[in-house]
Amino acid sequence: MKNELLKVIWPDGKISYEEIGSSWLEVASRRNIEIPTGCLGGSCGTCEIEVNGEVIRACISTIEKSKNTPLHVSFVDDPYW
Repeated sequence: MKNELLKVIWPDGKISYEEIGSSWLEVASRRNIEIPTGCLGGSCGTCEIEVNGEVIRACISTIEKSKNTPLHVSFVDDPYW
């Protein structure tokens, strides 16, 4: 049985097709997209990205099936950092 792939549009405009359940950090790394990290446990929030407008912590999140596809990824802009 083939695993389902979802279309992902990255902040640089590149498009890839990724397997549901894949780690956001691993997928981004394979695509040469750098997501900053800190604790790698979901506590610090350094790795926050937006996926279709929802903020997630990439270090503890996987690609999930969504009725809103493709998945548009953007970096969270924190004016206080």
